[in-house]
Amino acid sequence: MKKREPISNIMTTHVYAVQENEPLQNVIALFRKNKIRHVPVLAGKKITGIISRTDINRLTFGALFENQEGADEAVLEILNIKQVMTSKPKVINSNDSIRDVAVIFATEEFHALPVVDGDELKGIVTTTDIIKYMLDQY
Repeated sequence: MKKREPISNIMTTHVYAVQENEPLQNVIALFRKNKIRHVPVLAGKKITGIISRTDINRLTFGALFENQEGADEAVLEILNIKQVMTSKPKVINSNDSIRDVAVIFATEEFHALPVVDGDELKGIVTTTDIIKYMLDQY
């Protein structure tokens, strides 16, 4: 196992992102179409937040009550991305080590980190990426 291998070796570089002024339905469409769980939120090219599938699931009632699909849609139309996203997310640099990122995931309560160099989004890394990396070592 390499000691200082950079996160850039395992991060996803083709990142689906949304602008903070887009409709919340665009986030849901990205989740469904691309089978992803986290979407960085941008203002221009600068990252201002991150939104997860869990954030959306917390807003919907369909799983809790029978015949309430319309309620889900109504809630999602009322809210916007800025109201749902985690603002000012923790970000990492593409040169940060895989080990350092694993420590962050082990001690914090989130499962994805945007990779930012300067003010520009370069990628995203998730706990799944770290687990796959670790499995490849054995």
